[in-house]
Amino acid sequence: MNFLPLIVIFSLFLGCNKTQPQTSNTIPIVQNQQSELNQKKSTSQKNENSEKSPTNAKNLDSNKNNTNEKPKTVEYIEKGDLTSIKERKKLRIIVPPKRDVDFLPRFGSLANQEYELLKDFAKEQGLKTQRIYASNFDEMVQFLLNGKGDIIAVNLTATDERKEKIAFSASLTKIKEFLIAKSDKTLLTKKEELKGLKIAVRKSSSYFKTLTDLQKEIENLEIIEVPDTLDTEQIIHKVSKGEYDYTVCDSNLFDSITKYRSDVKEVFTLAENKSIAWGLRPSSTEFKKELDNFITLNHVDLWVPRTYKDDLSGLKKKRVLRFITRNNSTTYFLYRGQLMGFEYELAKEFAKQHDLRLEIVIPQTRKEMFDYLKEGKGDIIGASVTITDSPIEGTTFGRLYNKVSELLITRADDNTLNKPEDLKGRKVVVRKSSSYWKTLEKLKNDGVDFELIAAPEGMETEEIIKKVGLGEYDLTLADSHIVMIEMILSDKIKSVFTLGEEREHGWVIRAENKELLEAIDNFFKKEYKGLIYNMTYNKYFKNQRKIQLISTQRSDKTGSISLYDDLVKKYAKKYNFDWVLITAQMYKESQFNPNAKSWVGALGLMQVMPQTGKELGFENLYDPEASLHAGVKYMSRMRDRFSKDIPTKDRVWFALASYNCGYGHVLDAQRVAEMEGLNPNKWFGNVAKAMPLLSIPKYSKKARHGYCRCEEPVDYVSKIKTFYEAYLKNIPQDEKTVDTTENEDE
Repeated sequence: MNFLPLIVIFSLFLGCNKTQPQTSNTIPIVQNQQSELNQKKSTSQKNENSEKSPTNAKNLDSNKNNTNEKPKTVEYIEKGDLTSIKERKKLRIIVPPKRDVDFLPRFGSLANQEYELLKDFAKEQGLKTQRIYASNFDEMVQFLLNGKGDIIAVNLTATDERKEKIAFSASLTKIKEFLIAKSDKTLLTKKEELKGLKIAVRKSSSYFKTLTDLQKEIENLEIIEVPDTLDTEQIIHKVSKGEYDYTVCDSNLFDSITKYRSDVKEVFTLAENKSIAWGLRPSSTEFKKELDNFITLNHVDLWVPRTYKDDLSGLKKKRVLRFITRNNSTTYFLYRGQLMGFEYELAKEFAKQHDLRLEIVIPQTRKEMFDYLKEGKGDIIGASVTITDSPIEGTTFGRLYNKVSELLITRADDNTLNKPEDLKGRKVVVRKSSSYWKTLEKLKNDGVDFELIAAPEGMETEEIIKKVGLGEYDLTLADSHIVMIEMILSDKIKSVFTLGEEREHGWVIRAENKELLEAIDNFFKKEYKGLIYNMTYNKYFKNQRKIQLISTQRSDKTGSISLYDDLVKKYAKKYNFDWVLITAQMYKESQFNPNAKSWVGALGLMQVMPQTGKELGFENLYDPEASLHAGVKYMSRMRDRFSKDIPTKDRVWFALASYNCGYGHVLDAQRVAEMEGLNPNKWFGNVAKAMPLLSIPKYSKKARHGYCRCEEPVDYVSKIKTFYEAYLKNIPQDEKTVDTTENEDE
């Protein structure tokens, strides 16, 4: 038997690997894991049935210690009132199916706010909470009335028709129902102008009843029924493309949508003063009374525009902390359906310690963050702001929580810079509002002759660095923690030396909020360099820098790729995938290491997130068979979410990209491709070309899912394709399946 050694160097960031180039006939194969596989064999055999039994009500908050036990679905039936619920010690909250985060919350999140409020209520009642997932409103009602859940929380409009089936809590907020059209449509001024319009809505939505009532008054008003699988934002997107003329949307939801898109608008108000409330069993009179008291005493009103300047005691009465930040790779972003970011996680911990619900607020520019704070649109700014001796009038800094150096950045092939004096004749680009500008101004005043150029205020430091790498800008200055990430992701830039003194970062608050300032100072006095802080810091700025050498071998004679070939074939066949492609993906994810764990917590051979694994029906993701089954099942889910109009092979590429960075970012990339005149239904050369644009504020601000370091999923898909093609050349002909890369042009 002949073996070919292969050294693969990889570094992880955002779940993606940077690998050295592979030759087409060299295949990465796992080395000497047969004994380990034998030890796991009995577990793997048991795990064949580890997927959940088919059901529509899924208990996804199980904390079972026995990770190989089949997860339970509905644990019990309970139709009683609050007293009976308390005996169970659990409040079961019925919600829509668990998917990736629907959009990047820029000004709070509907679903999250409702759930967090119910967690507060449950805590007061001595209850734990549990999500019960149902596929649509009718199923939610069935679960509620049949005792499979206790309350429905889903931005639910309390219509007269629904009140015939279930009871409702006191109103959480009042909303309007808007008629939505493309931004170039004419505004309607009176109801009679609805005549002859075609309006697309789901039949299960409250909008359908609004429109059927209007049909009694308006001649030729046509309702187009759309599938229940389309959410309101997806319908609105189809309106923006001209596939539908009009649709209907709640004012609170549309307010969220307009934060990231301007190609649609409300043209008429169809209904006003509609109540959003929680759904209850009609017999739950005690439960309703306690809920209504909770809503009244806490002045609950979701999605009313709020401008206030309360100190900590006032915030605790409102139970909300509004955190002003940026959407980029160091502060706050969406990855694989998870909200993440260094600043975000620190803020979440601070809010948790003060029993506050965290809401994220993202202004259009960094400069506007301070306007938002002073106007009372947020409570804290946390966005790597440098502490200065002269803060902006009306604001003050909290205790430091990070120290950084300011590094000069140039192209990787530039070897002319060794000291500040070498900047003579060069051009340095930074935002004028940044601390970098002051550092560079001082250097100019000290006699170093270079050109200082102001970057657009809406441009993030990461984008400026990227432009330096591409040669569009000459030089820039950036904080060391940002540079650490950028140098992992790009070999086109390097740092050459430090300018100025070490800088300290602090959160910013209004100067009059003394209680909040004291709380922030105490928080960082306790947490800075402590366990929670260090784990968070290492997660974002150190763990992904680890470089690991893997020595692997392959057999030229057996035709096998890994020790898991039989398992891969089994589940690839079940979900209609090419087993060789799945094997290539498995190598990219874990290098065939069943004990792999990523910096974000993804586990096993297929690097599935634990919460996703639970949703899919798998607990022990370190078990090879469970991880494989979960990964392929998730791939199937991703593939099937894309339109059948997309060619099969491209849907596979889209599914791989979604697996890596999240389905939502790929949808955003399809929209960007369309904007740029590319084909939104083709991956290579089209969506793959558009996807990296989502790291640029011009595009990410208008994207439903926000900023994305989207060079990574593009690289991820390309690497898997490379491995796949190499594997195909080294396995027997009868082992091959359909070649999904046939006639593919990158």
